Amino acid sequence: MDNYNSFIEVIGKKLYYEIINPSFMNSEVPFLVFLHEGLGSCEQWKDFPKSVSDKLKYPALIYDRYGYGKSEKLKEPRNLNFLHDEAFIVLPELLQKLNIKNKLILVGHSDGGSIALLFASKFPKKVIGLISEADHVKLEEISLNGIKNCVIEYEKGVLKEFLLKYHKEKTDSMFYGWTDNWLSEKGEFWNIEEYLKSITSPLLAIQGNKDNFGSSEQLISKLKNVKGTIEILYLNNCGHIPHFHAKEKVLKRIVDFITNLN
Repeated sequence: MDNYNSFIEVIGKKLYYEIINPSFMNSEVPFLVFLHEGLGSCEQWKDFPKSVSDKLKYPALIYDRYGYGKSEKLKEPRNLNFLHDEAFIVLPELLQKLNIKNKLILVGHSDGGSIALLFASKFPKKVIGLISEADHVKLEEISLNGIKNCVIEYEKGVLKEFLLKYHKEKTDSMFYGWTDNWLSEKGEFWNIEEYLKSITSPLLAIQGNKDNFGSSEQLISKLKNVKGTIEILYLNNCGHIPHFHAKEKVLKRIVDFITNLN
């Protein structure tokens, strides 16, 4: 069986999850955990998690966070600590309820990358490898402008139509829960650089030079602050989704990075 999917209650919310390649599961191998972007879902990863899992022969977990995809609809405003809560409360409970006790390799995209960094700072003994892709450790002017442009595109209808395919009736609450939070008065001061100093896991940080949500400052901050070893993949002519815009290069680098952890 290549895939197993179901729902589970975590912090009182119904979350959708998938286990990719459950036949690879055993106590001797690490578990890959993929964490989606701020407007993402399991489906929006397409076949990328399975491609990584297939090549490494490691099982993988993907899930829709609360308010996203097939998971329960968001019922309250988000707050600026929502990524911290995901890393420190939700993901640990999800792993516990799924009885995943293996060492972890986290692969996070955008908001998911920030969650991966936060989790690794809190639970360093559980994480043997960390891949952060187009994540943010602080908000820059380019980040805020990128979010403002998202609102413009959403209200024109094109972006909304795209997101409706994945989030259905949750789309408005998902989208505005995300944008309203970042564009609030306190949003521009969001910063997790202090947590980077507690990260000891080997880190592969990936970013495109045409990412409209962050500059190379995001990479420089990690180089300055993370205590573990760091590899950088900075891609030319690549936007905010490197695993699509430069799929083969990103896939190979991730697989090589993880292979060399052993």
